[in-house]
Amino acid sequence: MTAAAVNRYLVVEQALRSAAPHDLLDVAREHLRRLYGADSVQLLLADYALTMLQPVAELPYTSAPIPVNGSTPGQAFGAQQPFVEHLSGTAVTTYLPVTVRGDRLGVLAVDLPEAPAEDDVADLVSIARTLAHEILVAERDTDLYLQARRATRLTLAAEMQWQLLPGRSCRRSEYDLGGQLEPAYAIYGDNFDWSTSAEHLTLTVTNGMGEGIDAALLTNLAINALRNARRAGVPLADQAALADQAIYGQHAGRLHVAVLLLQFELATGRVQVIDAGSPSMWRLRDGKAESVKFDDQLPLGMFEDTQYTAEEFHVLPGDRLIFVSDGVYDVASPGGERYGERALARAVNLTRLLPAAQVPREILRQLAGHRDTRVVEDDAMVLCLDWHGR
Repeated sequence: MTAAAVNRYLVVEQALRSAAPHDLLDVAREHLRRLYGADSVQLLLADYALTMLQPVAELPYTSAPIPVNGSTPGQAFGAQQPFVEHLSGTAVTTYLPVTVRGDRLGVLAVDLPEAPAEDDVADLVSIARTLAHEILVAERDTDLYLQARRATRLTLAAEMQWQLLPGRSCRRSEYDLGGQLEPAYAIYGDNFDWSTSAEHLTLTVTNGMGEGIDAALLTNLAINALRNARRAGVPLADQAALADQAIYGQHAGRLHVAVLLLQFELATGRVQVIDAGSPSMWRLRDGKAESVKFDDQLPLGMFEDTQYTAEEFHVLPGDRLIFVSDGVYDVASPGGERYGERALARAVNLTRLLPAAQVPREILRQLAGHRDTRVVEDDAMVLCLDWHGR
């Protein structure tokens, strides 16, 4: 950036950081018009199913959504690169990814009287990233952006499940992560969680019993019990044991939660894992997709004072790990055919060139083509981890 561009960016950044939570778009619009000559500015947020970009407009109703597939803003969202679309005369629309630490929120569309210079594009990209950060902070105090992401109303169970998630994608130098739940607006008990530190990445993939509110309450208890144990700094096996005690203490074995719990050592690729139930893991290495099996241990909450043992494996730079719930590999077609390991291996291979953030959505799209959409018996979860290492 030139000195002038830096000064303009700092003015916008300061304005966004001091704006009221519900006023971020208006503040961005005002400053982009004044400092960059923008004719109009629109914020498009990805809906829960990641199929539409929903304009943030006057609520409770938003403007017509834009499909992610086949649209220029959808290209900017998928590729995570700015795209310039030429309009009549010299006018253009610049689409900028609204992303923070790899978590893709949407796209900022800026109409300009002429194509921006390279420095201006870099400037606008930085502004879109700052806006993304401020949206995440603002969501603690306003429902505006959460409402704008909804293509339809969420069930109460889905509301509870989405509020548990750490995000839907994350990027660090050692790895890329992406996750998705389906059906997005009526999920039951599947969920995922992650936490990173200077030395470790911890992943949790859960599948609770039951449906609706009962399943959501059970998953909430499991996720928060695991978080509480993790934040206490205890080893992975003790995290599972403490969560097991919390669930058993509440339900006395009547309900339990299937969990795949992993802790990655960022410096070495050494992984500790506890397989306590049905979520499964696939590995794509050197072009070969295979299911990775671990020692079966009891689901959390099934019996009192269950002891868990962590086993180890290693990930290598270039490895892709895919985690799926039983709502993926056990789903039936209208003819009764199970999705199965062969179809899942094919889906893992077909998505090998996609970035981690896009893989879960594509695998679930293929699943939707197999599933009998008239009766959805279970929800489905896919989590993708691309390991780069140090």
